[in-house]
Amino acid sequence: MQSPVNSAPKKLYRVLSLDGGGAKGFYTLGILMELEAIAKRPLCEVFDLIYGTSTGAIIASLLALGKRVAEVRTLYETYVPTVMKASSDVAKSRELERLASAVYKEAAFTDLKTGIGIVASRSSTEIPMIFKNEVGRAKLRAATFVPGFGVKVADAVVASCSAYPFFVPKFVTTSNNERIELLDGGFCANNPTLFAITDALKIAERTDIRVVSLGVGHYPEPERRGWARFKHNFFLSRLLQKTLNLNANSMEELREHLFDDIPTVRISKTYSEPHLATDLLEHNLTKLSELHQRGRESFAPHQAILETWLGSEVEGSERGDSRS
Repeated sequence: MQSPVNSAPKKLYRVLSLDGGGAKGFYTLGILMELEAIAKRPLCEVFDLIYGTSTGAIIASLLALGKRVAEVRTLYETYVPTVMKASSDVAKSRELERLASAVYKEAAFTDLKTGIGIVASRSSTEIPMIFKNEVGRAKLRAATFVPGFGVKVADAVVASCSAYPFFVPKFVTTSNNERIELLDGGFCANNPTLFAITDALKIAERTDIRVVSLGVGHYPEPERRGWARFKHNFFLSRLLQKTLNLNANSMEELREHLFDDIPTVRISKTYSEPHLATDLLEHNLTKLSELHQRGRESFAPHQAILETWLGSEVEGSERGDSRS
């Protein structure tokens, strides 16, 4: 008996996009723990492309290097409090550099086990700089493409995390000996899903792409008193955090308008409980552990569709789109 035409299952092109948000990345790790559990393998073997901004860049790069989610959480528990408790922008940047050196060592973009995009912002020209490892996703100048512009993974990640005024700008030197000043990727794409989908379309058909977009959750603002309150307002920290939230939400609205035909699961819940008040500089591990728990709980409503997407193949016209 002859097999029906086009009866073979389709191969999906899976994309993972991770928002910025500093210490609130513990929420993202909670979701990823559940995602990895149903995948039953490292996420670098599941996703064809992983994009990340700021704390999302840290997680994305570690997953792309082959680390399991539990390993990444242990690193966060070890280093995040030290970085966030540092007393000044210079001290925070110094601790961030120390973290990157200890974790990534001399890792290059050619060492990554899946496609990646790490988003940073060029300070002088006010445009994005996205570190990639696959020439097929190069926007321009493919003939001269160098993975990660020749920059080490550690330096690209630090650049993506350099959120002024909390951190100082990061200077990187490319393979062309260009010295570039970079700021946090959240200034241009705190939610990098649009960039990720655009890159995926250079390689895959629209009908084959599935996107998992993870935020860091939304929480009440912590109460500050005395000098801490003055410093928070004086350095426009409050404005920065609102700007990053607005950026992430705007990117999601645009994604829904521009790519509504590409199945996407977006997870980033809003919480109003006063005891969850937090921001990107949180360093209380008890509270961060609770954010991790909330991330795991946020995964549950999307489990059925994600179990389908994480299989190696998909039959027929399966699709889905959900948001929380």
